[in-house]
Amino acid sequence: MSESVVKLIDHAVLQPTQIDADVRAACALCAELGVASVCVKPSQVPLAAECLKGSTVLVSTVIGFPHGGTSTVAKVAETMLACQQGAREVDMVVNIGKVLSGEWTFVDHDIRAVIEAASGYGAITKVIFETGLMPSDELKIRLCQISEVAGAAFVKTSTGFGFVKGPDGALAATGATEHDVKLMRATCGPQVQIKASGGIRSYADARRFVDLGATRLGTSSTQEIAAGQRGEQAKSASSY
Repeated sequence: MSESVVKLIDHAVLQPTQIDADVRAACALCAELGVASVCVKPSQVPLAAECLKGSTVLVSTVIGFPHGGTSTVAKVAETMLACQQGAREVDMVVNIGKVLSGEWTFVDHDIRAVIEAASGYGAITKVIFETGLMPSDELKIRLCQISEVAGAAFVKTSTGFGFVKGPDGALAATGATEHDVKLMRATCGPQVQIKASGGIRSYADARRFVDLGATRLGTSSTQEIAAGQRGEQAKSASSY
């Protein structure tokens, strides 16, 4: 049987309506399943750290979430406090407007500042591009290059909270795509890992992105993915 995808999951508890009870329930579930981390809102980092104490599951959080438009100073302060309170991984959103404007010096400084702040506490940084809002591969490639040089541990596709207007005028959520995961894996060196996030709701989705090179998965559908993995393992065992 191929490697477990459940252990690659960053379980997201990021909806604005989710409360402390949701964090407690998520931490209990994830400690049982053995995921990589539980990703919570910055204000809930202390609670998650308390709930996961003694577990192998890490606490992760988001910085400048979900639109990346907060100042670099604010992102650094948010990062430092989260790490002091127990976060071991931070997922920062790039300043999307600055990327679209081609203000690469600003973008580089913004990313580098968060990475340096996190590393001062022994934490790693994942850089979220919000690929669904990037109009060209060239921008994604440039972000990969900047993130790698700055020392990012991961580059990440999406927040799961990005939306684009469709031809009918309706808003549609953006998320990880096969194209973007392949592009990011091909662009970054082996020391930079890829996190696929947004729209991963089944074991088949998870498996597909792992097979394309993702080594971390952002999702809130952890129970469904774990159930799918158990089903695949059972089928594999019965075939012998």
